[in-house]
Amino acid sequence: MPKAGDYTKTFISDVPANLQSEDALYFRKTIPRFPEEAIYIYSSKENRMIYADGWEEILGYKDDEITLLKIVSITTPEYAQFSNELNDKAVKFILGKTQDLEKYSFNIELKKFHKNGSVVPLLSKVGVFTVEDGKVTAIICRSQINRSINLGKVMRYAAYGPAKSEFEEELNKQLFRHLAISAKEKEALKMVADGYSLKEIANQFGVSQSAIEKRLIPMYKRFGVKSLSHLISFAYANHILN
Repeated sequence: MPKAGDYTKTFISDVPANLQSEDALYFRKTIPRFPEEAIYIYSSKENRMIYADGWEEILGYKDDEITLLKIVSITTPEYAQFSNELNDKAVKFILGKTQDLEKYSFNIELKKFHKNGSVVPLLSKVGVFTVEDGKVTAIICRSQINRSINLGKVMRYAAYGPAKSEFEEELNKQLFRHLAISAKEKEALKMVADGYSLKEIANQFGVSQSAIEKRLIPMYKRFGVKSLSHLISFAYANHILN
């Protein structure tokens, strides 16, 4: 069974939400949910789910039985280690901040096992839900079935927040050994594939040409390619750009 990362495993529990609690009843009235989407709110103060909605629809588990440990454990094997490490590094980065914490979040595309054994492609968005005295007290996750996504062997993720560049660079550094690509890297690669020069891309982002090169060159080693054209071919073959 896949396990959480070394950092997050210290506060991930197998305790489901009490959906009859005052907080849970309030969340159900005030937090909208889209079709084929599930939501959970996890309290880092209580080390338990405090709200869950929609999990039977997308993964077959009733809202009063789904737990964070269960969600971690049903990640398909090819995504499990990467997903656990991304969650580990992202949560650690966010918890290291003290200002504007509510503005931080991250996305990951991955696959989970449905209760019936089938595989479900998901886009999961994790963000800070509540903060007290400069510390995160709860996170919220929205996971939506993404039927249009064509997941290859490359993991895709994105980071958001006031220190977005620092956040994404830290994740890139920590996750380099995985076949993974960040939203920033994908954006630059897409423009190259569309025929823009590195200088034009740099002007578009308001950075130097060397900054764009620093986004692209590390992917050569990570994906085992030897040229920019090879990198673009690899990206299309692995559904990064389509």
